[in-house]
Formats: sequence, structure tokens, C-alpha cells
Amino acid sequence: MNTKLRCLLLDDELPGLTYLKMLCEQIPEVEVVKVFNDPLLLLKEAPNLEFDLCVLDIEMPQMNGLDVAKALKGKPVIFTTAYKEYAAESYDLEAIDYIRKPIQKERLEKAIQKACEVLLKPTEAKQFAQFNTNKGKTLLFFKDIFLITIAANDKRDKLVYLENQDRFILKNTSFDQLLRLLPANNFCRVSKKEVIALRAVKFFIHNEITTHVMDGKGINLNINLSEIYRKDFLGKI
Repeated sequence: MNTKLRCLLLDDELPGLTYLKMLCEQIPEVEVVKVFNDPLLLLKEAPNLEFDLCVLDIEMPQMNGLDVAKALKGKPVIFTTAYKEYAAESYDLEAIDYIRKPIQKERLEKAIQKACEVLLKPTEAKQFAQFNTNKGKTLLFFKDIFLITIAANDKRDKLVYLENQDRFILKNTSFDQLLRLLPANNFCRVSKKEVIALRAVKFFIHNEITTHVMDGKGINLNINLSEIYRKDFLGKI
């Protein structure tokens, strides 16, 4: 489990964005992944970024922060604004917090602590979760999963390989969401494109894993073992 909140920051005013970044860098629980002063650019790049939380302004000329939060489709947010009239709508979006400008460090720390309590607390030991798939809704039991990869047609979707060699698509699901659900001791991210169940590992070398998953020709599927995830993988193995 991550020990820091990976955050995107958004404010169309550069001085305010610089100040927000400075405050976040003073909070040990926060890792600033990227900063944006354009909401449309954030939405364009967000699918390719790994982040837990977005701290964003509401009043912006191109697209307001409430619409950005809706477009992020459930990703946790903390709103910052100089206007109190947005408070009710921000809570309708289930924002973690709503901070009035000018932002005080103590107030931001309080909001980040609330986010930590929600996002970094250990996940209860559930055995399954409900997902939308290309075949309809399903209850996916974690013990049945061998491998999860990015789907070929849409990187927002994930292709799940089951132990019985069945497979299907999880619709609009991120690896971050999946890793918060999956038992951490039994699953490991091994690259930007793959999460594997440790029991699905057949062989491994420095940069490659041979899995128990069979391809269409009955050959064991090989996947990449990325350098940035290797230490975690070897620790679990």
C-alpha cells in the first residue's frame, strides 16, 4: 500500500498554483505528481497518470473545477476556492474537503489528513468486488484472478485472466482502484501495464515473468518485470 498521497494540482492562476505546490511539498504525506494551470490539459493527461487525489480550484475560465471533478469520474478531490457559494455542490460531489482561499497550511494539512484516513487506511479483507464488464455486471472473486492487464482497445479498461483460463474486460477501472481492493500480500504490480497474482508466477528472471496464463496457442504467457516494480515483486516473492 502506498504511504503517500499522489496528488495532481490544478489552478489557472500561476501564483496560486505555485503557492499550493509549495504548501503540498511541506506536507510529508503528499507526493505532487504534476501541476496544471489548464483544466482541459489535466483531463487529457489524467488517464496516463497514477494519482490518488486531485487538489483543484473551482473558479476557472475554461472549465470550472466542479465539472473537472465530474469528468474525473469518482476520483477523490479537494476543492479550493475564494467563493463560499460552491460549498454545497462540492459536497454533493462527495469531495473530501472544501478549502477557502487564501489557503492556510494548517487548513490544507487538515484536509490532507482527512484524505489519508479515506485513501490510505487498510482495505478490509473482502473476497470479491462488483465490476462492470463487457459481458455485464459481475462479482469478481479475487482468488480466481491470475493476471490483469491494460485492454488493447481502451487503456481505461482492464483485461482480466482467470485461473480457469476465462477472460473478460473490466470497464473504466484503474490499477489504483484495483490495488486498493486486491489482497496486497497476494498481488503485485509488475509494470505500468500489468498486475499479477503471485500464485500465477511460474518462472521469473531479471526483467521477465513466465505466467501460468496460457495464450491462444497453449503457450505460457510472458510479461515484463519493470525495474520500478522489481523490488516490491522480489520482496513479496
